[in-house]
Amino acid sequence: MSMSADEVPERIRLAAEFALERKARDVVTLDLRGISSATDWFVIATGSSDIQVKAIAERISEGLREAHGEKPDHVEGLATARWVLLDYIDFVVHVFHPQAREFYQIETLWGDAPRVDFADPDAGAPAAAPGRPADA
Repeated sequence: MSMSADEVPERIRLAAEFALERKARDVVTLDLRGISSATDWFVIATGSSDIQVKAIAERISEGLREAHGEKPDHVEGLATARWVLLDYIDFVVHVFHPQAREFYQIETLWGDAPRVDFADPDAGAPAAAPGRPADA
């Protein structure tokens, strides 16, 4: 199920945009309200290397702190940068190395959640998320 970026709360949309600033690929949000009691939203992004994964996660953290005075309640994986998790309680950011994203397939696990795919403005149309056709 797809939804528009206008339906995504500003903080979550900003997290996706900060990821794109660091050239993240396959940036998507999943609306988990009514599906999960753990959190309301996921922001998922992919970096092409450990260094880029770390840079994306740090930019999101820094950007949300500057824009809203928010710091993640919990951070995991920053040292190894294969899968960095930033937990803001009502939303969780996942920044993956490509192999980790393919292995864990979070979009498949939460496949019935409404989603928004964010495209890099320099790249044109959004790329399909892993395991999903572009017109889904």
